[in-house]
Amino acid sequence: MSPTSGQYGLRFLGTGSGGELSMGCSAAVLEQAGEPLLLIDCGPGTLSAWARHYSGLPDAIFITHGHIDHIGDLEILTVRARLAGKAPIRLFVPVGLIGLLHQRLASYPGTMAEGGHDFWQSFQLLPVSDAFLHAGLQFRLHPTRHHAPGSSFALQVKGLFFYTGDTRPIPEILHHELSGQEPVFHDCGLVPNPSHTGLDDLARDYQEPLRRQFVLYHYANQQAADALRAAGYTVATPGERFALSCFSVCHPTQP
Repeated sequence: MSPTSGQYGLRFLGTGSGGELSMGCSAAVLEQAGEPLLLIDCGPGTLSAWARHYSGLPDAIFITHGHIDHIGDLEILTVRARLAGKAPIRLFVPVGLIGLLHQRLASYPGTMAEGGHDFWQSFQLLPVSDAFLHAGLQFRLHPTRHHAPGSSFALQVKGLFFYTGDTRPIPEILHHELSGQEPVFHDCGLVPNPSHTGLDDLARDYQEPLRRQFVLYHYANQQAADALRAAGYTVATPGERFALSCFSVCHPTQP
């Protein structure tokens, strides 16, 4: 496969933080030749944003962590999938988050008024530990810092992209795991906190060549986005698509 084959891209359906709705809940879609391969997170409003770019419903979803602004639309999706007669949607979930996801979304009695359906019937639950294969790509998980250990994960296809999952990534992981090619879609607002990166953290935690690969998202509002750009960074906006170049390391070695 040549370096540019596949026509991969990452489209942001929303880029905002959980406390602000104007930029939409942060969610992104990995595309190939304009077709969606994998939805990353599914918070409130994500399905409406999806419908502006794609037909039908998602076929595959990865969940980075269990906050409602990243999983809330799964409740709506289970009903829509049932009404549409859709085959179970592949739902890739880190093993440690399965219980939380069930507690927050699947334990409510009576998913549909008509009865005869529960949350999990719309999904094919695919537990993930360190990595998974999907659409010919190997996706790798990396722990991040977000409220509690083991509660959140970044997602990487080596040589294609690194997505920090709307959480504070561990800088040492990025410095050692990147191939030197892929863009880093990085959580960043103006003001840091223990669970989210602030603008000043970037210069402290990362070497300058790596910072040139960053695309920032999960910021409060348009004013914050403008300030991040003024600091010299690329900033994602809702609906924006970033072209990705896939090098040979993207694809798992075939036996």
